[in-house]
Amino acid sequence: MFNRVILVGNLTRDIELRYTPSGMAICTTGIATNHRFKKQDGSQSEEVMFVDITLFGRNAEIANQYLKKGSKVLIEGRLKLDTWNDQNGQKRSKHTITVDSLKMMDQKGQDRSEGGNFDEEYRQPTPSVAQNTPKQNIPEIDINEDEIPF
Repeated sequence: MFNRVILVGNLTRDIELRYTPSGMAICTTGIATNHRFKKQDGSQSEEVMFVDITLFGRNAEIANQYLKKGSKVLIEGRLKLDTWNDQNGQKRSKHTITVDSLKMMDQKGQDRSEGGNFDEEYRQPTPSVAQNTPKQNIPEIDINEDEIPF
């Protein structure tokens, strides 16, 4: 089976960052996407979808540092069904997206709520690839903080 979701939208709330006892970062927020279409009578209509998203590890830390409510992002991840019992004992559920890849779409130096096309992408490293990759001599690069695009 294939479980892959790609969405572009704006964050509906600020990032909520926390850490597991082992030190892994986890953040939650929401994304809003919209779909504009013409009704049968010719009038324009719009559907807005709100989805909760979860980021882990470095993606969570980057999101916490650079994103806020209104930030435009492209996310790629997998759909997950969360289930729980509410205070009345009723079984509840909702779909969320576990983010594997995050791309900030706002422009450098622009207020995050204005949108744009910021071209930085962050992928969650795949553990099997990271463990099997041979160590290489990577030279240290001296970069001025003003040269970083975000």
